Amino acid sequence: MPRLLESFAIPAAALLVSVILFGLFVLVAGTNPIDVMHSVYIGAFGSWFSWQNTLVRAAPLMLTALCTALPARIGLINIGGEGALVIGGLCAAVMGIQLNGLSPWLVILGMLLTGAISGGLWIAGIGALKHYRNVNETISSLLLNYIAIAVLNFLVVGPLHDPASMNKPSTFPVGKANMIGDIGHSSIHYGLVFGVVACVIMWFAMRRTTYGFAVDMVGGNLRAAQLSGLAVGKLILITSFLAGAAAGLAGMIEVAAVQGNANTSLNAGYGYAGILVAFIARHNPLAVIPVAILLGGIHASGGFLQRQFNLPDATTLVFQGIIFVVILASEAFYGRLRWFKPKAVSA
Repeated sequence: MPRLLESFAIPAAALLVSVILFGLFVLVAGTNPIDVMHSVYIGAFGSWFSWQNTLVRAAPLMLTALCTALPARIGLINIGGEGALVIGGLCAAVMGIQLNGLSPWLVILGMLLTGAISGGLWIAGIGALKHYRNVNETISSLLLNYIAIAVLNFLVVGPLHDPASMNKPSTFPVGKANMIGDIGHSSIHYGLVFGVVACVIMWFAMRRTTYGFAVDMVGGNLRAAQLSGLAVGKLILITSFLAGAAAGLAGMIEVAAVQGNANTSLNAGYGYAGILVAFIARHNPLAVIPVAILLGGIHASGGFLQRQFNLPDATTLVFQGIIFVVILASEAFYGRLRWFKPKAVSA
């Protein structure tokens, strides 16, 4: 129970400190911080229209957060969600173009599998470099992000370029019939369902299966896991693949539910924001869901702040950066706060 309280109280306190620091930032910028925070709430959750914008942005955040959260449980600090998302979206778009004309269900299934597998292989490569060549996974995943973005930029203006896309170079469209639809009469696409289901499945796998126990054992003590006979390399590769598959699925959703093709908008920063979501959620796949909605709301409020206070759209990125720094600093308090420690029972 003390550990559970700690896992809620420390992130909540860190978010409160982040709000105060962000308030000081906008105060220096000459804006009333109370009005700004109220507008953040209105822009994120104040109306059904705001909720729709928030949930649309939360869907890819859930999946890219898994790309960091799952490897972290096995002891890897992976920040390659942006690259896996870009590669997954690009490969899914190519598959959608090739299958265009078949049944929409087959096209969507083909894009889904292609996006997930390509993203999974992308991150599995990082896990392989770490296990077999001892290459630092944080550096390799960061560098592979830039490679993925460079590949996307090259292909959408070169071999895969659609001549009709003048102002915004992109691939040929996957076709309106092959797009993932919206839920009911809302503007929330079914990618949100994919994100929630993926988080629930991964939570169950990590908490209720022998695979999850083995992953936690490797992440907790690598040497003990090796002495116990666990196949550490296999576990690292599988976990890395699942992480990349989640981010690749996010890229597929951006193509098949939002953009309609692969273009430079795939590089929208969802992969980097997913790192923050994973850390706030303490790498718990189930906790990723509400945290992704919170961060999605902050993203959705950017345009509202710009209109209301003439603040740059990047103001929400400053808020996000403050949260990230404070969350990292709060790691030092886990296990050190006396009121969360169980009292010793006297004889």
